[in-house]
Amino acid sequence: MKPRYLTCLALLLLLAVGALLGGCRHDQPPFRLTNISGHMPNLDFKLTDDNGKAVTGADYRGKVVLLYFGYTHCPDVCPLTLAQLHVVMQRLGPLADGARILFVSVDPARDTPAVMHAYVNAFDKRAVGLVGSARAVEALSKRYRSAFTREPGDPDGNYEVSHSSAIYIFDRDGKARLLATPSASQDDLVHDLHLLLDTGATP
Repeated sequence: MKPRYLTCLALLLLLAVGALLGGCRHDQPPFRLTNISGHMPNLDFKLTDDNGKAVTGADYRGKVVLLYFGYTHCPDVCPLTLAQLHVVMQRLGPLADGARILFVSVDPARDTPAVMHAYVNAFDKRAVGLVGSARAVEALSKRYRSAFTREPGDPDGNYEVSHSSAIYIFDRDGKARLLATPSASQDDLVHDLHLLLDTGATP
């Protein structure tokens, strides 16, 4: 009887280990985008929104935040990214009300709150334009290892700003969770945002 007893005991141990591993896998949401949990600082800033109100990162606690650096005169990647995020919000349905797109201008010389308001609202009602001093924007950019550079202007004073194009996604507690690029598929964005919005996924 001893071998049978040992066999049963081994089977029980395997079942217990399997249950534990299954529990671990359940605790780790299967994100499709790059998981940056624990590798980036929490959402924190002091800027002005597109209604002229002073805001901080704490004002967006309780919302899933998509942070993006850009500017209204951007010829390509910014409008394409915001258009993409608008479609993602539509696909999320009612859950999208729990999210906010924060569009931080890297061109404070031209992007006033009024200009930002008209720009972001042309894309999505859940988008907020944020402006600040050159120093404040640069500090926020460095905080998330982003970068931007103003290019030389033409004789008419027109210029472009080269900038990083990553989308930083924070959970309801303001913790950095995911990193996406403008080329990320809508399916992947919808999938991961659904996890954060619907379950409040935790590490």
